[in-house]
Amino acid sequence: MPAQEMSDVLVVGSGIAGLAAALGAAREGSNVTLATKATRPEGASSWWAQGGIAVSRDDPEQFKADILAASDGTADPAAVDVLVENANEAVEDVLFDTLAVEFDQNGDGPDYTREAAHSEDRILHVDAATGKHIHVPFLNYLDAHESVEILDDTAALELIRHEGRIHGAMLESDGEVAPHYAGSVVLATGGIGELYGRTTNPDDATGDGIAMAALAGADVEDMEYVQFHPTVCIPDESRGDSTAGGVTADADGDVFLVSEAVRGEGGLLRNGGGERFMPDYHADAELAPRDVVARAVKAEREATGEVTLDVSPLDFAAEFPGLAERCADHGVDWESGIPVAPAEHFLCGGVAVDEYGRTTLDRLYAVGECSRTGVHGANRLASTSLLEGLVWGLRAGEDAAGRDVGRIDAPDLLDRDPDLPEKFARDKFHRLRRVMDEQLGVERDLDDLGRAMAVLRRLKGEVDAYVRTRTSRSLYELRHASVTALLVARHAAENDRSVGTHNLVTEPAEPPADD
Repeated sequence: MPAQEMSDVLVVGSGIAGLAAALGAAREGSNVTLATKATRPEGASSWWAQGGIAVSRDDPEQFKADILAASDGTADPAAVDVLVENANEAVEDVLFDTLAVEFDQNGDGPDYTREAAHSEDRILHVDAATGKHIHVPFLNYLDAHESVEILDDTAALELIRHEGRIHGAMLESDGEVAPHYAGSVVLATGGIGELYGRTTNPDDATGDGIAMAALAGADVEDMEYVQFHPTVCIPDESRGDSTAGGVTADADGDVFLVSEAVRGEGGLLRNGGGERFMPDYHADAELAPRDVVARAVKAEREATGEVTLDVSPLDFAAEFPGLAERCADHGVDWESGIPVAPAEHFLCGGVAVDEYGRTTLDRLYAVGECSRTGVHGANRLASTSLLEGLVWGLRAGEDAAGRDVGRIDAPDLLDRDPDLPEKFARDKFHRLRRVMDEQLGVERDLDDLGRAMAVLRRLKGEVDAYVRTRTSRSLYELRHASVTALLVARHAAENDRSVGTHNLVTEPAEPPADD
């Protein structure tokens, strides 16, 4: 059972956004409980982040321009202002002064690098494993903080809501469920990678926070904008084709992200004929926005059989020793080119929030990938996710502090029927992922989205029926995934404009001409 049933602020999720929210609230004098279903540290998406964290340096206006350009002009300028104007201060405060993160140096100071769609070198990094070098010291710092309690392997199943106000959440740990009351709740549950056959996300990215917020009545926006990273290594045994971006959803074998920084340092994409192809797709070639590169890689894989990342123009082993080692561990001969394909990477939409992470429900906040701040619009600029989580996490935590804790009757989560077979959730997830891979991948067909919604609606109905009389983490994860998948499909079907990561292969029919 959760170790504590009440706190000033309950944070759900242990990525950089959740950790920053916990820090912000604790600095304001609040007693904070951070509940995460992850086991530390690898269970959080932030731990897996490779490229780095972008900062404004001395030119926030150019940083803003790059973010807006990458989003295809769809990002919210006011939200982007919040990000770029707070970037340097937040990074200096938390990552340098508080955590003393040892970013790579070049002799004159930090070794800033460049990634796709950035117009200048502005990305702090540690090799190609920046996430874990931030995440581990951040966890250790909060572990030692007297005002913060971290509950590992603890899942939030449902929010406690009454008359538009959130009073806490139902937490599950070791099979036992209990209410945890709080003055404010901050959702920082990460992304939706488990909804797809191939993803760069950790295994537990089932859209929990988005689904819980939506079911409680919070506004959710921009769910159709699912970003696929274009260069995910696909070892030989898992190469294949699918409408999800050139990767077989059911293939065996591991996949891992090859940082955009590799292309930033000179890596080249080549098709099955050995030809460099990105200059034919975009003036910025390998450093074009992610959505452009992902579609190009998918197209070239389908046309020529494979795409490889040629790292011969750089000293790969010296510049990216972690990635070189990982290639070796997976039997990939990087000297002959790294086989790559797109895989689900980041959700640009989520729970709608304001500049302090406040949702449309009282006392409920959302930060990080589960939130929709407006910064990313239809496509996220590389290395802005850690920064967004840090900036909005701090602001949300500070704003969430100082609220009274109100107790109300908690939801009665019934568990009176026999346990479902172990394969129940697995089989349902398999069905869900097939729809998402085939209909809601790198490219979508408007004519098929209605059918996808019908399948997902039926799936959600089936899962809801079981949830009424059974309570388990796996069943609620499946419920959250089905709700979130349906939201992605619904938003995609309602948007007939190809933009950013929402790419339509068919255009809407023209209305009939007037007689």
